[in-house]
Amino acid sequence: MLEKLDKLEEKYEELTDLLSQPEVIADQARFQKYAKAHADLTELVETYRQYKRVVQDQRDARQMLQDNIDGDFREMLLAELEELGVKEEAIEKKLKVLLLPKDPNDEKNVIMEIRAGTGGEEAALFAADLFKMYSRYAEQQGWKVDIMNTSYSDLDGFKEIVFVVEGKGAYSRLKFESGVHRVQRIPVTESGGRIHTSAATVAVLPEAEEVEVEINPNDLRIDVFCSSGPGGQSVNTTQSAVRVTHIPTGLVVSCQDEKSQHKNKDKAMRVLRSRLLELKQAEHNAEIAGTRRSQVGTGDRSERIRTYNFPQGRVTDHRIGLTLHRLDSVLAGDLDEIIDALVTHEQAEKMRQVE
Repeated sequence: MLEKLDKLEEKYEELTDLLSQPEVIADQARFQKYAKAHADLTELVETYRQYKRVVQDQRDARQMLQDNIDGDFREMLLAELEELGVKEEAIEKKLKVLLLPKDPNDEKNVIMEIRAGTGGEEAALFAADLFKMYSRYAEQQGWKVDIMNTSYSDLDGFKEIVFVVEGKGAYSRLKFESGVHRVQRIPVTESGGRIHTSAATVAVLPEAEEVEVEINPNDLRIDVFCSSGPGGQSVNTTQSAVRVTHIPTGLVVSCQDEKSQHKNKDKAMRVLRSRLLELKQAEHNAEIAGTRRSQVGTGDRSERIRTYNFPQGRVTDHRIGLTLHRLDSVLAGDLDEIIDALVTHEQAEKMRQVE
């Protein structure tokens, strides 16, 4: 591990030097490429340098102990050595995590799709609750939410909502949200006061860049139509809504939330690119299906991942057996404790695979 870290530190220093060269600064494409590589290594190299300082401090302390020092100074050195040992162990653990293979999509924006599942109107209202939860979480992170497409139910819930979350590291935090989210509560439509179980599915896709997915314009069928609002009411009489069909795969994407047909088409293409990238990655994963996957799961939309129980005020993530008795704060966007636990679990799984 130390040999690998030494080589990475050398690469980091080489990139630092390159970024100061006038010919690199003048070539923006090269500069951005080197700047990204430099930024990707920064935390690892700084942590490694911290590790080396701690190891050197331990050597210095042990050297002084060999000089037959006694009394209070000896006790102080022994206490310092114990403290440095704990620090070394913690930094070493962090270095192992930083050396784990990174998901190339982690820094990307995400496209999230929430759809009402079993439960009719109540499922649509729950889908709206999930959208509010993610919107509030995004706001807390300083990310931007941009709605791409909505399909309302009669009570202003969402049969479907598609939106982009734009911000550094959005995918790294939200990728674990893919799957079936289940709610247990008394629906507003229930007169007898009985608890019902409903569900909504969440899909999280890394936003694809144009260079990652090549789309032949001849493979597209584009239809335009009038958009509609909550409860199915018409919100305009112009054909501004756009439906894009990718003929080879049969994927269909609609967008109607902008008044401009051109903007709706641009948004629909963003979603289509990401769905095609997901399809491409799924095919690649199927080819290497023999490789052991993380037990957390980040992409199976049919997997029941979480239950929101209103009568007991609890949230349970079934993948890691985590239960929190603060449903209100979770629905208000306080998701960090759940996401942190999922990240830690994934890292532990990767460490086992490496060992």
